[in-house]
Order: sequence, then C-alpha cells, then structure tokens
Amino acid sequence: MTTTDVTGAAGVLPAFRRLGPDDLAAALRAGWADFRRAPRFGLFFAAVFVGGGLAIGWLLAATGQLWWLIPAAFGFPLVAPFVALGLYEVSRRLAAGEALGWSAVLRAPFRHGNGQIPALAVILLVFFMMWFVVARVVFAVFLGTGGPPNVASDPWVVFAAEMLPLYLVGGAIGAVIALALFATQVISLPLLLDRDVDFVSAMIASVGVVRDNPGPMLRWGLVIAALTVVAMLPAFLGLLLVLPLLGHASWHLYRRALA
Repeated sequence: MTTTDVTGAAGVLPAFRRLGPDDLAAALRAGWADFRRAPRFGLFFAAVFVGGGLAIGWLLAATGQLWWLIPAAFGFPLVAPFVALGLYEVSRRLAAGEALGWSAVLRAPFRHGNGQIPALAVILLVFFMMWFVVARVVFAVFLGTGGPPNVASDPWVVFAAEMLPLYLVGGAIGAVIALALFATQVISLPLLLDRDVDFVSAMIASVGVVRDNPGPMLRWGLVIAALTVVAMLPAFLGLLLVLPLLGHASWHLYRRALA
C-alpha cells in the first residue's frame, strides 16, 4: 500500500492511501445515507447556497449586468467547499455517534482546526475574486472596451458563433483555477475539521493525495463539476439535493483516503 505522509507545524498529519473507483461509489452511497439521516442540515446549507445564487442573479438582472451571470454561475461553486463545512461536521458527528445540534454544527469551522479554517476561507474568497478578474480580462480581449452585449434584450447572443473563442479561452482558464482549488481543498478542509493541523500543511497534504490518485481524483472532480452544472440549470434549485450529497460524500471520501 502506498501512502502519503506529511508533518505539519501544528501537528502530525495522517498517512493517506491510494483510492480506487469503489471508494468514489462508496463515498456517494455514504453521503446519500447521511443526507437521509439528517436532511434538515443538508437542506439548510443548500438553501443558503441556492439563495445566494438567486440573489446574485437578481442583482445582476436589476443592474442590467445579466451577462455576468455566466461567470458568476461557474465561479459560485468555488466557494461551495466552505459552505459544505457544516455538512462535514454533520457526517463526522453521525459517524462518531455524537449529538446533532444547530449550535455545534454552525460553530464547527471556528471550534475545529485550531483557528485555521477561517484563514483557508480567505483563500477561497481570493480564488473567487480572481475568477471574476480573469473573466473581465477575457471579456475585454474578445469583446473590446464596449463590454459584454445586452443579454436582456437579445438572449440569443450567448449562442453566437463569434462567442465560441471567448468560451474556449475563458473555460480553459477557469478550469485551471478550478483544478488548483480542487487540489488544495478536497482533502484540506475535512482534514482541518478532523485534526489539529495548520492550513498550509493541510493544503500540501491535499495536493499530495491528488497527485498520488490522479485517476480517482480526476473522476471525483468531474462528478462534482457535472452534478453541480446540471443542478444549477433549473434556477440553482437542483443544488438542494446535489450540494448535501456531495458535501457528505466529500467527507466520506476523505475518511476512506486515510491509511
């Protein structure tokens, strides 16, 4: 068995084993089981996420900036891992047989991780803001200083052939940002909730697990991306089911990765 072992400044990080396709399926099954056992928590955190997405859409429409809904919709999931922290805590408590309470679950990011989780949340916010900066630059390069077209008056403009290069370049850059975020967060966030380590070492450990499991982790990233995109199409409402499923499953995938 090949393992990844890292020593962090705040403590010794656990060793991780290699993952296989069966681990992904098992994590999804366990995630769905946790959602069914404690649906009120999953629906609450998903509703916060969906409400935020709808609020952004309404704000963009009200200000005549509906075009920015496209980068907003694809950038908004970048902050989903932090929203899922409450779901990680629910799964952790269910596995440990601990009582579930709103106070304990909502305070989990501040009670665990030795104060490191809020620092990691700042990094997530930086990634999110960086995506919008990149989107603005791409718009300027391909559309000129005039800015994006008025989607409200002509919604079919988004399907115009001349928009394809913009989508390809923007999508490629966004994929790189998403991959970097996925690699640094997929293990680090549940690890900080589970162990007393510093966030830098947790991020390094996360990258190490992704590096040692390129196939399974790539498939996991694609599963997250595909389910999230499909769930966002009906006005973000599909996320009421998908976000809790993926949040709980991400915790179980972390636990299965432990050697």
